[in-house]
Amino acid sequence: MTINTPSILYTALLGLLLIALSFNVVLARGRYRVRLGEGTDEGMRQAVRVQANFAEYVPLAAVLLILSELTGMPLVAVHVAGILLLTSRLLHAWGLAHSSGRTFGRFYGTAGTWLVIVGLSLWLLFATTGFSRSPG
Repeated sequence: MTINTPSILYTALLGLLLIALSFNVVLARGRYRVRLGEGTDEGMRQAVRVQANFAEYVPLAAVLLILSELTGMPLVAVHVAGILLLTSRLLHAWGLAHSSGRTFGRFYGTAGTWLVIVGLSLWLLFATTGFSRSPG
């Protein structure tokens, strides 16, 4: 049995991205000789924050994406949300890995992630509650 849904595709790709970010933390631990925590080197702290920020936002976004597809969101909209989420997380990781200050990647990565979460949340509210039903 094959289940071919966009939300599963994007969730799988995001899972692989999490592993790449986690591997980067492992490499940073070796480079900066930090066994536990963040240490004091900026590079180590940035690697940890890139991975942690991903872990803070992506699980909920992935659940919202899957639920939106299950509640009948048009497949093209699921693809748009999935592509925007994946692109936003790549941008954010790249931006934060290069600077702890404001960067193009951090700003637009965060904005895109928030846009996906808000959009999918609103879809679910309207698709699954009385808000979407006409009176009478």
